Amino acid sequence: MTTIDNRPADLAPFAPDIGEVAPGAMAAPYLGTARPVSVTVTIVVPTRHEAGNIVPLVSRLQDTAADLGAELLFVDDSDDGTPDAIREAAALSDLPIRMIHREPGSRAGGLGTAVVEGLRAARGQWAVVMDGDLQHPPEIVRSLLTVARRRSNDLVVASRYAGSGSSGGLDGRGRRSASQLATRVAKTVFPRRASRLSDPMSGFFLVRLDAIRLDQLRPIGYKILLEIVVRNPRLRIAEVAFQFAARNSGESKASVRELLRFGRHMLRLRIQIARQRNEAVSFSLRIRSLRFMLFALVGASGIAVNAGALWVTHHQTLHLHYLLAAAIATQVSTLWNFVLTDSLVFRNQKSSRLGSRLARFAVMNNVALLARLPLLALLVHAGVGVLLANTITLVLFVILRFQISDRVIFGDGREPAGSPDEAVMPAVEPVNVLLDLVADPSELDRPRAKRIRYLPHRYDIAGLVTIGSQVELPELNYFRAQWIDTDVDIAVRVGDVGRGTKSRASMTQFSREAAVRYEEHLGRLGANFRIDLGDRIDVTVGPLLARSPHVVYTNVIEALLRFVLASRGKMLLHSACIELDGKGIMMSARTDTGKTGTILRLLRERGGRFLSDDMTIIDAEARAFAFPKPLTISHHTLRAVEARDLTPREWRILRLQSRLHSKEGRGLALILARANLPIMAINSLTQMLVPPPKYNVDRLVPCRIGGSTTIEELFILERGAPGVWDMSDASVVDELMINTADAYNFPPFQYFASSLVLGGSDFSALQEAERTLLGSAMANVRARKIASDAFTWADDIPRLLAEGSGTGTAQDGSIPDALVVRTD
Repeated sequence: MTTIDNRPADLAPFAPDIGEVAPGAMAAPYLGTARPVSVTVTIVVPTRHEAGNIVPLVSRLQDTAADLGAELLFVDDSDDGTPDAIREAAALSDLPIRMIHREPGSRAGGLGTAVVEGLRAARGQWAVVMDGDLQHPPEIVRSLLTVARRRSNDLVVASRYAGSGSSGGLDGRGRRSASQLATRVAKTVFPRRASRLSDPMSGFFLVRLDAIRLDQLRPIGYKILLEIVVRNPRLRIAEVAFQFAARNSGESKASVRELLRFGRHMLRLRIQIARQRNEAVSFSLRIRSLRFMLFALVGASGIAVNAGALWVTHHQTLHLHYLLAAAIATQVSTLWNFVLTDSLVFRNQKSSRLGSRLARFAVMNNVALLARLPLLALLVHAGVGVLLANTITLVLFVILRFQISDRVIFGDGREPAGSPDEAVMPAVEPVNVLLDLVADPSELDRPRAKRIRYLPHRYDIAGLVTIGSQVELPELNYFRAQWIDTDVDIAVRVGDVGRGTKSRASMTQFSREAAVRYEEHLGRLGANFRIDLGDRIDVTVGPLLARSPHVVYTNVIEALLRFVLASRGKMLLHSACIELDGKGIMMSARTDTGKTGTILRLLRERGGRFLSDDMTIIDAEARAFAFPKPLTISHHTLRAVEARDLTPREWRILRLQSRLHSKEGRGLALILARANLPIMAINSLTQMLVPPPKYNVDRLVPCRIGGSTTIEELFILERGAPGVWDMSDASVVDELMINTADAYNFPPFQYFASSLVLGGSDFSALQEAERTLLGSAMANVRARKIASDAFTWADDIPRLLAEGSGTGTAQDGSIPDALVVRTD
C-alpha cells in the first residue's frame, strides 16, 4: 500500500489525513475529455452491477452540478459491463469523471470500504456520497452543498425521515420496516451520537473532508454514515429532507447477509467506543470526582445553614411566609457556600476575579431559586413539612450546580485537549437543522383566527422600515406611528407554531415557500416562531414567546431589522451615538464592557444630544440615525445611575435585576444554551418573572434626543491596561463587525440567520454589504481605541476630543492621566 496525493495545489489546505490508499487510487486519471479547472466537491458513487443506471445518472449530475466545481468519482466493484458504461458516459459528458475499479480480491468490507477509498481519492474540499441507482436524486447535491456553505457545517445528510422526506422508494413493506428498525437500533445503541440525525442509515450525504479522520474509519457493509458520525462526535451536522426514489435499474444489494454484517458492525463499533470511554477515565476524571464529593460536602453544610436561616425567618422569629423565608435563606447559604467552595473546592481553578465569581455564583443560586420555589410550594401543599421540602429541592439541584460551578463560575467553560470530557461527553449542537424542499410551512402551523389580521402596534423605523405587531414591542416605542396602515415591511402575529413535543430543538428552512421555523421541546406550548420571507416578512410567534415581548424583539425582530436595513443600504451597528458640541461621537464595545455607563456619565456631565445606546443606524456617508431603545442597566452600569433619579422601590428592584441581566447572568444562559434545553422558553419565563432593567435615557439623566448626526469621532472601548491608540481603516471595520456579531451571540440567531434570503442576498452577502458600507463610512472618521481598567472612558473621551490632534498626548506634551499612547 502506498500513499499518493495529486490534489490540485490550490486545494492543499483542505486535504485530510488520508492514510494509506490502494496503489493508483488517487492517481486514477480522468476519463473522456472533460478536465476540471479546480475541484470544489467530489461526488463519490460506489457501484456494483449498475450498468443500466450510469448514463441517466451522469446526465442528471451534469445538469445539476456542472457549475459547482464538481468531479464525479466512481468506485466500482462490478463484474459486469459497468466499467465500460462509465467510460462510455465519460466520453460524452462535460463533467470530469474518474473511476477506481476494485478487483475481486480488494473488495473486503463491501460498499463501506469502497466509500472510504473514494473519500481518500477525492480532490475536492467536500465530498458527496450517493448511490448509483438513482434512488438518491442527483438534484439534491446542490442543496447539500448550499446548506454546508451557508451554515459552515461539516456534514449534511439527505434524510428520508425528517420533514417531508419519504422512504417510499424502498422495495416493499419488509425493506421499509427493516430500515426503520435499523434506525431505531442505531439511536438506541448510540443515544448521544446518533440522536443528532433522523436518518443515520442514509447513504446520501456531503462531508467536509478535513473535518474527519479517514484513517479511523473501519466500516463493514454499507452503513458508512453511522461510522463517520460515531467516530467523529463533534461534527456540525444539518439535514436535507428528500424523497427516496424507486430504483431505476438493477437489483437491491440489501440481503440477510448484509443485515448480519450490519449487526456485527454495530456490535464492534459499540465495543470500540466503550473501550475509548474506559480509557478516558483517567487521573483527571478521578480528580473531578473527588472535587464533586468535596462540593457535595460543602453543599451539605450549606443545606444546614439554609435550614437554620429558614427556621429562624419562618418558624422562630420573623414568621415570614415560607416562600419569602426560603428566598432569604438562599441568600444566607449562598454566601456561606461561596466562601467554602471558593477557598476549598476550587482553590486551584479560578479563571476570573473574586467579585465576578461571587456575582455568577449568586446568579446561579437565585436562578435555581426561581425553579425551586414552585416545587417547594407543591411539596408543602402535598403535606410535606417546610424544612424537609426545602431540603429536597436543594438536593435536587446539586449536580447541576456543580456542573455550572466547574465549567462557568470557577473555570473558563472549556476542557483541556485530550480531557476525559472530550472523549466521554462530546460537544453536540443543541439544535437540529433541516432544509425541507417540499413542505409548505403555511399548512403546518395555525394562526389564531381572532387575531389573524389586526396589528394594533405599529412602528416606523426612521422612515426606512415599518413594523406592525400583535405583540407590543417596548424597545421600539420611540418609533410608534399609529398612522401607518397594515401594509408593513414586517408583520408580527401570534399563532400555534410547531407540532408535538421533541427530544431536541429544531430549525427548519423551507424552500417551496421561503420560510424558517424554530421549534423547541415543548411543542406548541414552547417559545417557537416562524418567519415567512416574501415581499413582506411575516413573523408568527407562539403564545409563550408572545408573553415575553423583550425576547420577541431581541431574539427575532432585531435580527430581521439588521437584514432588512442591510438590503436597503443601511446598517444596524452595535454601537452608541451622542452629539457633543455639535460633533457626532460614536462608541462601540463588546457586550457588557461599560458603554452604557459611559454614555450616562457623558450626558450628565457634558450635556449634548442622545441618539442611541445599543444599536445605531448608519449609512455609507457616516450619517447616524437615532435608535433610542430603553437602556439596559447591568450591574456595572449602576455606578453611572444616581439613586435619587429613581424611587426607593425602583432602586431596590434594579439592584436585583441588574445582577440577573448582567454579563454573569448572560454567561450562565449561554452555557445552558449549549445543552439540550429549551433555552428560548427558559429565557422567556425568566424575562416574565424578572423583567430586564430597562429605562428610557431621559428617565435616568436630563437630555435631549437627536434625530441624526454625522459621525466624526469613533471610540472603541476596551477593558484592560490603560491606553489609547489610533486604528487603521481595516482594523476598525473588523472591530465593528466583531462587536456587532457579539450582540447576536444568543441563540437561536446563529441557526436561523443562515437561512434568511432578502432581495436575493443571503447572510454572507448581507455581511459583505455591511462591511463595504462600514469601509465607506469610516473613511473620514477618526477611530481610536481606549482601554481602561477602571471605567474611566467618560473622563478620557472629553480630554481626547479637546486635544483634537495627538494620539492621547495633551497640549503641553504630557500624557493624560491613566493613558498610555500606543500605535495600531
